[in-house]
Amino acid sequence: MSDRAKEALRAESANLRATAQDVVLSGTYLYPFRGILHLTTHPPLYKPLTKRLSQTLVAGVSITSALFFFTYVPQTAILSFTAGPFFAPIAAALLVLSEASAVTHFVARGWILRDALVDVFDAVLLEKGCERLVGSGRQLKSASGVVNRLGKMVKKPFGPGSDRNGGFIKGMIRSLVMLPLNFIPVVGTALYIYVAGKKAGPAMHERYFQLKGLSREQMETWVKSRRGAYTGLGMASVVLEMVPFASMVFEFSNAVGAALWAADLEKTEK
Repeated sequence: MSDRAKEALRAESANLRATAQDVVLSGTYLYPFRGILHLTTHPPLYKPLTKRLSQTLVAGVSITSALFFFTYVPQTAILSFTAGPFFAPIAAALLVLSEASAVTHFVARGWILRDALVDVFDAVLLEKGCERLVGSGRQLKSASGVVNRLGKMVKKPFGPGSDRNGGFIKGMIRSLVMLPLNFIPVVGTALYIYVAGKKAGPAMHERYFQLKGLSREQMETWVKSRRGAYTGLGMASVVLEMVPFASMVFEFSNAVGAALWAADLEKTEK
C-alpha cells in the first residue's frame, strides 16, 4: 500500500509539473489583465455593467448580513478549537466575508449579471471582427457602437441550473467547501486558486462554445487539448475576483479578457 501511495504521489506531482509548464507557456493568464486594460479604454462597454450595479450591491449586502446573522457565532465556536479563543472571532469574520463574497459572486453571475456578461463578451467579439460568430447567437442591428448593435439573443446563455461545466449549484458548493483552504498559509491559497481556476477557465468560454455550436463531447475535447491554457486563464481570473469590493468589476474585465482570447483563437483557426 505504501508503494502504491508513493507511486500515486509521484504521478500526481508529474501531472502538476506538466500542467504548470503548460500554464506558463500558454500565456493565457495575461488575458484577464488585458481585459482590464481593454475595459478601461473602451467606455461603451460600461453600459451593461452600470445597469446591474445597484442590484448586485443590494444582493451583496443582503447575503453578507444574513451570513453574519446565521453563521458567525457557530463558525466562531468551531474555529476556537483550531485558532484559539483570541483569534477565532477574527478568523470567523474573515471566513464569513469570504463565504459572502463567493455566494454573491455565484448569485450575481447566475442571475443578475448573466445577460450583461454575455453582452460584453459578444460586444468584444464584434470589435475584433467576429461578426459571423456573434450573428450565429443573436440578432445584430445596424447601429453605431458595438453594444448598440447587440439585438435579441437567438441562443440564450445557459441557466444557473445547467449541468454544463459541473453545474451552478455544484460550483457554488465546491467553492464554499474549498474556502477554508485560504487559512493554510501560502500552500492553501495556491491550492484553492489552482483547483478553482481549473474549473473557472472552461466556464469563462461557455458562451464561445455555444456560439460555435459545440456539443458537450466536442467541448470536452476542445478543453482537454488546451487544459493548461484554460487553467491559466481561470487561475488569473480567480485571483482578480478575490480582491475585496472589486470582484464584480473584475467579473466584467475577465469576460472581456476571455472574449479577447476567443477572438485570437478564431483568427488562429482561420
